[in-house]
Amino acid sequence: MLRKITVGFSLLFFAVALYAANKEQERLENCGVVMQEIVNVPENIPQPLLDKAECIIVFPSVLKAAFVVGGSYGRGAMICRTGKDFRGSWGSPAMYALEGGSVGFQIGGEATDLVLLVMNDRGASSILDSKVKLGGDASVAAGPVGRDASADTDAYMRAEVLSYSRSRGLFAGISLEGASLRPDNDASADVYGAPVTAREIIRGGKTDIPNSGRLLVSVLEKHSPRNDSARHAASN
Repeated sequence: MLRKITVGFSLLFFAVALYAANKEQERLENCGVVMQEIVNVPENIPQPLLDKAECIIVFPSVLKAAFVVGGSYGRGAMICRTGKDFRGSWGSPAMYALEGGSVGFQIGGEATDLVLLVMNDRGASSILDSKVKLGGDASVAAGPVGRDASADTDAYMRAEVLSYSRSRGLFAGISLEGASLRPDNDASADVYGAPVTAREIIRGGKTDIPNSGRLLVSVLEKHSPRNDSARHAASN
């Protein structure tokens, strides 16, 4: 009898772990779908800004309720360029959580996708290791949209993070000041099948890109294969 109970608990634990892994892998796949759809709309992220970004964070299907009730959050993934000073190709993604109460914007009744561009080394390094408050620990600004938006204004050049939202077919820059970002290492463990931190994934270079993350990587490799800010810095 005891053996049957033990086997039953073991099977239940395995089923729960498998469900968690599948859920996080699906979330990572959705990050790739969101990024692919956004780069294909006419009025999207200005190409010069996308080419200057060192990391990109995608939160698919964030609901309004997650920002009305304190302590709720959205979940997604951060992906960075590899190599010293983030000058290489896009690497393996790490899972992330966005937390906060009211963060100063109205999503409406539908799910909203959020995309954040991390524009410099300081912003990327702080987000890799700990919980970061946007507007406090890291400066944030609503990103410009479309071909007519200037990507070189002081506000955008000073910000460590530029934020965007997509809801009901509309894509726009949006304020996330007051929200917090943190590595979701438990979710990353579900994706990679072993305990691993965001820094080990993104800067350690020891984790292969999971199948669920390949779409996100391929979209960014196609639309922004080089770190343009690093290239301009090297030429000056």
